[in-house]
Amino acid sequence: MNHRIRSLTALIPITALALSTGCGHEEPQRVDADLKPVNVEVVDVERVSQAKSIDVRGIVQPTRRAAVSSRVMGPVIALKVRSGSIVAKGQVLLEIQPEAADGQLAQARGALAQAQAALALSERNFQRFKALHAEKAASELELDMARMQFEQARGAVTQAEGAVSSASSVAAESEVSAPFAARVVQTLVEVGDLAAPGRPLVQVESLEGQQIWLTVREADVHRVAMGDQVGVRLDARPELGEIVGAVQEIVPSADPATHTFTVKVALGDIEVPSGFSGRAVISGDSTDRLVVPTGAVHRRGGLELVVVRAADGTARTRAVTTGGMVGDRRVEVLSGVDQGESVVINAPGPVADGTPLELNR
Repeated sequence: MNHRIRSLTALIPITALALSTGCGHEEPQRVDADLKPVNVEVVDVERVSQAKSIDVRGIVQPTRRAAVSSRVMGPVIALKVRSGSIVAKGQVLLEIQPEAADGQLAQARGALAQAQAALALSERNFQRFKALHAEKAASELELDMARMQFEQARGAVTQAEGAVSSASSVAAESEVSAPFAARVVQTLVEVGDLAAPGRPLVQVESLEGQQIWLTVREADVHRVAMGDQVGVRLDARPELGEIVGAVQEIVPSADPATHTFTVKVALGDIEVPSGFSGRAVISGDSTDRLVVPTGAVHRRGGLELVVVRAADGTARTRAVTTGGMVGDRRVEVLSGVDQGESVVINAPGPVADGTPLELNR
Protein backbone atom coordinates (compact mmCIF):
# COMPACT_ATOMS: atom_id res chain seq x y z
CA MET A 1 0.00 0.00 0.00
CA ASN A 2 2.76 2.50 0.92
CA HIS A 3 4.59 1.67 -2.34
CA ARG A 4 1.48 2.57 -4.40
CA ILE A 5 1.06 5.89 -2.56
CA ARG A 6 4.67 6.83 -3.24
CA SER A 7 4.26 6.03 -6.99
CA LEU A 8 1.12 8.17 -7.31
CA THR A 9 2.84 11.03 -5.50
CA ALA A 10 5.78 10.94 -7.94
CA LEU A 11 3.45 11.20 -10.92
CA ILE A 12 1.75 14.43 -9.75
CA PRO A 13 4.44 16.96 -11.07
CA ILE A 14 4.81 15.11 -14.37
CA THR A 15 1.04 15.10 -14.96
CA ALA A 16 0.87 18.82 -14.15
CA LEU A 17 3.69 19.56 -16.64
CA ALA A 18 1.99 17.53 -19.40
CA LEU A 19 -1.28 19.41 -18.84
CA SER A 20 0.44 22.79 -19.02
CA THR A 21 2.37 22.05 -22.23
CA GLY A 22 -0.68 20.63 -23.95
CA CYS A 23 -2.97 23.61 -23.33
CA GLY A 24 -1.17 26.11 -25.60
CA HIS A 25 -1.42 29.66 -24.29
CA GLU A 26 -4.13 28.99 -21.70
CA GLU A 27 -2.74 29.50 -18.22
CA PRO A 28 -3.29 26.32 -16.16
CA GLN A 29 -4.34 26.32 -12.53
CA ARG A 30 -1.47 26.73 -10.14
CA VAL A 31 -0.25 23.49 -8.68
CA ASP A 32 -1.24 23.27 -5.06
CA ALA A 33 2.18 22.50 -3.65
CA ASP A 34 4.78 24.14 -1.45
CA LEU A 35 7.05 25.46 -4.24
CA LYS A 36 10.13 27.46 -3.35
CA PRO A 37 10.83 30.68 -5.32
CA VAL A 38 13.50 30.51 -8.02
CA ASN A 39 15.84 33.37 -8.95
CA VAL A 40 15.86 33.78 -12.73
CA GLU A 41 16.69 36.10 -15.58
CA VAL A 42 14.04 36.79 -18.20
CA VAL A 43 13.94 38.38 -21.65
CA ASP A 44 10.99 39.38 -23.80
CA VAL A 45 10.05 37.49 -26.93
CA GLU A 46 11.07 39.79 -29.80
CA ARG A 47 9.75 40.23 -33.31
CA VAL A 48 12.55 41.02 -35.77
CA SER A 49 12.49 41.76 -39.46
CA GLN A 50 15.20 39.86 -41.32
CA ALA A 51 15.95 39.02 -44.92
CA LYS A 52 15.60 35.34 -45.72
CA SER A 53 18.90 33.69 -46.61
CA ILE A 54 19.21 31.90 -49.96
CA ASP A 55 22.01 29.32 -50.22
CA VAL A 56 23.75 28.94 -53.57
CA ARG A 57 26.53 26.59 -54.64
CA GLY A 58 29.57 27.19 -56.81
CA ILE A 59 32.93 25.94 -58.11
CA VAL A 60 36.32 27.68 -57.79
CA GLN A 61 37.71 28.73 -61.18
CA PRO A 62 40.86 30.62 -62.27
CA THR A 63 40.50 34.10 -63.74
CA ARG A 64 42.44 32.95 -66.83
CA ARG A 65 42.98 29.51 -68.32
CA ALA A 66 44.78 28.51 -71.51
CA ALA A 67 45.53 25.34 -73.46
CA VAL A 68 48.90 26.28 -74.98
CA SER A 69 49.63 24.97 -78.48
CA SER A 70 52.08 25.71 -81.33
CA ARG A 71 51.94 26.20 -85.11
CA VAL A 72 55.05 24.08 -85.53
CA MET A 73 54.70 20.44 -86.61
CA GLY A 74 57.33 18.09 -85.29
CA PRO A 75 58.27 15.77 -82.41
CA VAL A 76 58.60 17.12 -78.88
CA ILE A 77 62.30 16.98 -77.93
CA ALA A 78 62.20 18.50 -74.43
CA LEU A 79 59.55 18.97 -71.74
CA LYS A 80 60.57 21.65 -69.25
CA VAL A 81 57.62 21.53 -66.79
CA ARG A 82 55.31 19.12 -65.01
CA SER A 83 51.85 19.38 -63.48
CA GLY A 84 51.94 21.80 -60.55
CA SER A 85 54.94 23.79 -61.81
CA ILE A 86 54.78 27.58 -61.33
CA VAL A 87 55.98 29.47 -64.42
CA ALA A 88 56.57 33.13 -65.29
CA LYS A 89 55.28 34.85 -68.39
CA GLY A 90 57.48 33.89 -71.36
CA GLN A 91 59.10 30.92 -69.61
CA VAL A 92 59.75 27.97 -71.96
CA LEU A 93 57.37 25.06 -71.36
CA LEU A 94 58.62 22.62 -74.03
CA GLU A 95 60.68 22.43 -77.22
CA ILE A 96 59.72 21.04 -80.62
CA GLN A 97 62.27 19.80 -83.17
CA PRO A 98 62.97 22.97 -85.20
CA GLU A 99 64.27 21.50 -88.48
CA ALA A 100 60.98 21.63 -90.37
CA ALA A 101 60.22 25.20 -89.30
CA ASP A 102 63.80 26.28 -90.02
CA GLY A 103 63.53 24.78 -93.51
CA GLN A 104 60.36 26.72 -94.23
CA LEU A 105 62.10 29.89 -93.04
CA ALA A 106 65.07 29.23 -95.34
CA GLN A 107 62.74 28.72 -98.29
CA ALA A 108 60.95 31.98 -97.53
CA ARG A 109 64.23 33.87 -97.32
CA GLY A 110 65.39 32.38 -100.63
CA ALA A 111 62.15 33.46 -102.30
CA LEU A 112 62.65 36.95 -100.90
CA ALA A 113 66.16 37.15 -102.35
CA GLN A 114 64.85 36.14 -105.79
CA ALA A 115 62.06 38.70 -105.59
CA GLN A 116 64.48 41.44 -104.60
CA ALA A 117 66.75 40.58 -107.58
CA ALA A 118 63.79 40.66 -109.96
CA LEU A 119 62.74 44.01 -108.51
CA ALA A 120 66.19 45.50 -109.11
CA LEU A 121 66.18 44.34 -112.73
CA SER A 122 62.65 45.54 -113.42
CA GLU A 123 63.43 48.91 -111.86
CA ARG A 124 66.47 49.44 -114.15
CA ASN A 125 64.43 48.32 -117.15
CA PHE A 126 61.65 50.76 -116.24
CA GLN A 127 64.09 53.65 -115.91
CA ARG A 128 65.62 52.74 -119.34
CA PHE A 129 62.24 52.78 -121.11
CA LYS A 130 61.33 55.98 -119.33
CA ALA A 131 64.43 57.67 -120.81
CA LEU A 132 63.77 56.22 -124.27
CA HIS A 133 60.16 57.39 -124.13
CA ALA A 134 61.36 60.92 -123.32
CA GLU A 135 63.51 60.83 -126.51
CA LYS A 136 60.58 59.46 -128.53
CA ALA A 137 62.53 56.20 -129.01
CA ALA A 138 60.01 54.01 -127.12
CA SER A 139 56.25 53.81 -127.47
CA GLU A 140 53.72 54.49 -124.75
CA LEU A 141 52.85 50.79 -124.65
CA GLU A 142 56.46 49.75 -124.06
CA LEU A 143 56.72 52.24 -121.19
CA ASP A 144 53.51 50.94 -119.65
CA MET A 145 54.71 47.33 -119.90
CA ALA A 146 58.00 48.23 -118.15
CA ARG A 147 56.07 50.08 -115.42
CA MET A 148 53.78 47.06 -114.91
CA GLN A 149 56.73 44.68 -114.57
CA PHE A 150 58.32 47.00 -112.01
CA GLU A 151 55.13 47.18 -109.93
CA GLN A 152 54.71 43.39 -110.11
CA ALA A 153 58.27 42.88 -108.91
CA ARG A 154 57.74 45.30 -106.04
CA GLY A 155 54.58 43.43 -105.01
CA ALA A 156 56.45 40.12 -105.15
CA VAL A 157 59.06 41.52 -102.75
CA THR A 158 56.35 42.62 -100.31
CA GLN A 159 54.75 39.18 -100.51
CA ALA A 160 58.08 37.45 -99.94
CA GLU A 161 58.81 39.66 -96.92
CA GLY A 162 55.46 38.64 -95.42
CA ALA A 163 56.29 34.98 -95.99
CA VAL A 164 59.63 35.44 -94.20
CA SER A 165 57.93 37.17 -91.29
CA SER A 166 55.33 34.40 -91.01
CA ALA A 167 57.94 31.64 -91.26
CA SER A 168 60.07 33.41 -88.63
CA SER A 169 57.15 33.58 -86.16
CA VAL A 170 56.35 29.92 -86.72
CA ALA A 171 60.00 28.94 -86.28
CA ALA A 172 60.07 30.88 -83.02
CA GLU A 173 57.25 28.66 -81.73
CA SER A 174 59.51 25.64 -81.71
CA GLU A 175 60.01 26.85 -78.14
CA VAL A 176 56.55 26.94 -76.53
CA SER A 177 56.32 29.63 -73.82
CA ALA A 178 53.84 30.49 -71.08
CA PRO A 179 51.44 33.27 -72.18
CA PHE A 180 51.16 34.63 -68.62
CA ALA A 181 52.31 33.88 -65.08
CA ALA A 182 50.60 30.62 -64.30
CA ARG A 183 50.43 27.24 -62.63
CA VAL A 184 50.76 24.21 -64.91
CA VAL A 185 47.62 22.15 -64.50
CA GLN A 186 48.44 19.35 -66.92
CA THR A 187 50.99 18.40 -69.57
CA LEU A 188 49.23 16.78 -72.51
CA VAL A 189 52.31 15.42 -74.36
CA GLU A 190 55.52 13.59 -73.57
CA VAL A 191 58.94 13.68 -75.22
CA GLY A 192 58.66 12.00 -78.62
CA ASP A 193 54.99 12.86 -79.16
CA LEU A 194 54.18 14.66 -82.40
CA ALA A 195 53.12 18.29 -81.98
CA ALA A 196 50.79 19.63 -84.64
CA PRO A 197 49.22 23.04 -85.26
CA GLY A 198 46.24 23.50 -82.94
CA ARG A 199 46.97 20.49 -80.73
CA PRO A 200 46.91 21.45 -76.99
CA LEU A 201 50.28 20.74 -75.42
CA VAL A 202 50.17 22.22 -71.89
CA GLN A 203 47.21 23.49 -69.85
CA VAL A 204 47.89 26.43 -67.52
CA GLU A 205 45.88 28.58 -65.09
CA SER A 206 46.66 32.12 -63.99
CA LEU A 207 48.01 33.06 -60.57
CA GLU A 208 46.38 36.50 -60.53
CA GLY A 209 43.46 35.62 -58.28
CA GLN A 210 40.60 33.17 -58.40
CA GLN A 211 36.83 33.29 -58.61
CA ILE A 212 33.96 31.14 -57.49
CA TRP A 213 31.31 30.65 -60.15
CA LEU A 214 28.00 30.52 -58.32
CA THR A 215 24.93 28.87 -59.83
CA VAL A 216 21.93 31.12 -59.11
CA ARG A 217 18.31 30.30 -59.95
CA GLU A 218 16.66 32.53 -62.53
CA ALA A 219 14.10 33.52 -59.86
CA ASP A 220 16.89 34.86 -57.61
CA VAL A 221 19.41 36.37 -60.04
CA HIS A 222 17.77 39.81 -59.76
CA ARG A 223 18.87 39.88 -56.11
CA VAL A 224 22.54 40.08 -57.17
CA ALA A 225 24.22 43.13 -58.73
CA MET A 226 27.70 43.96 -59.97
CA GLY A 227 29.97 44.98 -57.09
CA ASP A 228 27.83 43.35 -54.37
CA GLN A 229 29.82 41.87 -51.48
CA VAL A 230 29.11 38.15 -51.06
CA GLY A 231 30.31 35.86 -48.26
CA VAL A 232 31.71 32.53 -49.48
CA ARG A 233 32.70 29.38 -47.58
CA LEU A 234 34.74 26.57 -49.15
CA ASP A 235 33.64 23.05 -48.23
CA ALA A 236 37.14 21.59 -48.12
CA ARG A 237 38.74 24.54 -46.28
CA PRO A 238 36.45 25.40 -43.34
CA GLU A 239 39.40 26.92 -41.47
CA LEU A 240 39.38 29.83 -43.93
CA GLY A 241 36.01 30.92 -42.57
CA GLU A 242 33.89 33.31 -44.58
CA ILE A 243 35.67 34.86 -47.57
CA VAL A 244 34.02 38.11 -48.65
CA GLY A 245 34.37 38.93 -52.34
CA ALA A 246 32.82 41.28 -54.88
CA VAL A 247 30.63 40.18 -57.76
CA GLN A 248 32.80 40.66 -60.87
CA GLU A 249 30.56 39.28 -63.60
CA ILE A 250 26.99 38.10 -64.10
CA VAL A 251 26.66 35.96 -67.22
CA PRO A 252 23.68 37.54 -69.02
CA SER A 253 22.20 34.31 -70.42
CA ALA A 254 20.69 31.41 -68.50
CA ASP A 255 21.51 27.74 -68.92
CA PRO A 256 18.48 26.40 -70.81
CA ALA A 257 18.78 22.98 -69.15
CA THR A 258 18.96 24.11 -65.51
CA HIS A 259 17.40 27.59 -65.78
CA THR A 260 20.26 29.07 -63.76
CA PHE A 261 22.68 31.96 -64.19
CA THR A 262 26.42 32.00 -63.47
CA VAL A 263 27.60 34.73 -61.07
CA LYS A 264 31.38 35.16 -60.72
CA VAL A 265 32.67 36.32 -57.33
CA ALA A 266 36.31 37.25 -56.63
CA LEU A 267 38.16 35.29 -53.94
CA GLY A 268 40.95 37.83 -53.50
CA ASP A 269 44.41 36.47 -52.67
CA ILE A 270 43.18 33.06 -51.54
CA GLU A 271 45.08 30.29 -53.35
CA VAL A 272 43.18 27.00 -53.54
CA PRO A 273 42.98 24.40 -56.31
CA SER A 274 40.42 25.10 -59.00
CA GLY A 275 37.45 22.77 -58.86
CA PHE A 276 36.89 23.21 -55.11
CA SER A 277 33.21 23.44 -54.22
CA GLY A 278 31.81 26.23 -52.08
CA ARG A 279 28.62 27.95 -51.05
CA ALA A 280 27.45 31.48 -50.56
CA VAL A 281 24.42 33.22 -49.10
CA ILE A 282 22.43 35.94 -50.83
CA SER A 283 19.65 37.96 -49.23
CA GLY A 284 16.03 37.12 -50.03
CA ASP A 285 12.78 38.84 -49.08
CA SER A 286 12.41 40.30 -45.58
CA THR A 287 10.13 38.46 -43.15
CA ASP A 288 9.03 39.04 -39.53
CA ARG A 289 10.16 36.38 -37.07
CA LEU A 290 9.66 35.78 -33.35
CA VAL A 291 12.98 35.04 -31.65
CA VAL A 292 14.21 33.98 -28.22
CA PRO A 293 17.72 33.26 -26.91
CA THR A 294 18.85 29.69 -27.49
CA GLY A 295 19.33 29.31 -23.73
CA ALA A 296 15.57 29.68 -23.21
CA VAL A 297 14.75 26.46 -25.10
CA HIS A 298 14.95 23.08 -23.34
CA ARG A 299 14.62 19.74 -25.10
CA ARG A 300 13.01 16.89 -23.19
CA GLY A 301 11.74 13.64 -24.70
CA GLY A 302 11.43 15.03 -28.20
CA LEU A 303 9.68 18.20 -27.00
CA GLU A 304 11.00 21.77 -27.13
CA LEU A 305 10.01 23.66 -24.00
CA VAL A 306 10.33 27.22 -22.66
CA VAL A 307 9.51 28.61 -19.24
CA VAL A 308 7.28 31.69 -19.42
CA ARG A 309 6.91 34.13 -16.51
CA ALA A 310 3.19 34.71 -16.14
CA ALA A 311 1.54 37.98 -15.08
CA ASP A 312 1.38 36.81 -11.46
CA GLY A 313 5.15 36.16 -11.42
CA THR A 314 4.94 32.37 -11.52
CA ALA A 315 6.32 29.88 -14.02
CA ARG A 316 4.39 28.38 -16.94
CA THR A 317 6.11 25.72 -19.08
CA ARG A 318 5.14 25.82 -22.75
CA ALA A 319 5.80 23.50 -25.67
CA VAL A 320 7.11 25.45 -28.65
CA THR A 321 8.15 24.79 -32.24
CA THR A 322 11.45 26.34 -33.31
CA GLY A 323 12.78 27.26 -36.74
CA GLY A 324 16.22 28.26 -37.89
CA MET A 325 18.93 30.17 -36.10
CA VAL A 326 18.88 33.97 -36.17
CA GLY A 327 22.48 34.98 -35.68
CA ASP A 328 24.63 32.96 -33.30
CA ARG A 329 22.59 33.10 -30.09
CA ARG A 330 18.94 33.39 -31.02
CA VAL A 331 16.45 30.98 -32.53
CA GLU A 332 13.17 31.56 -34.32
CA VAL A 333 10.01 30.37 -32.55
CA LEU A 334 7.22 29.33 -34.92
CA SER A 335 4.55 28.63 -32.28
CA GLY A 336 3.97 28.48 -28.54
CA VAL A 337 4.74 32.06 -27.43
CA ASP A 338 3.74 35.58 -28.43
CA GLN A 339 5.62 38.84 -28.81
CA GLY A 340 6.19 40.60 -25.50
CA GLU A 341 5.94 37.53 -23.26
CA SER A 342 8.85 37.00 -20.87
CA VAL A 343 10.83 33.77 -21.05
CA VAL A 344 13.40 32.46 -18.57
CA ILE A 345 16.92 32.16 -19.98
CA ASN A 346 18.93 30.70 -17.09
CA ALA A 347 16.73 27.89 -15.80
CA PRO A 348 18.47 24.49 -15.50
CA GLY A 349 15.44 22.91 -17.16
CA PRO A 350 11.63 23.07 -17.23
CA VAL A 351 10.26 24.53 -13.97
CA ALA A 352 7.13 23.20 -12.28
CA ASP A 353 4.10 25.33 -13.12
CA GLY A 354 3.19 27.74 -10.36
CA THR A 355 6.75 28.11 -9.10
CA PRO A 356 7.29 31.72 -7.99
CA LEU A 357 9.94 33.41 -10.17
CA GLU A 358 12.03 36.12 -8.59
CA LEU A 359 14.03 38.33 -10.94
CA ASN A 360 17.77 38.60 -10.36
CA ARG A 361 18.84 42.10 -9.43
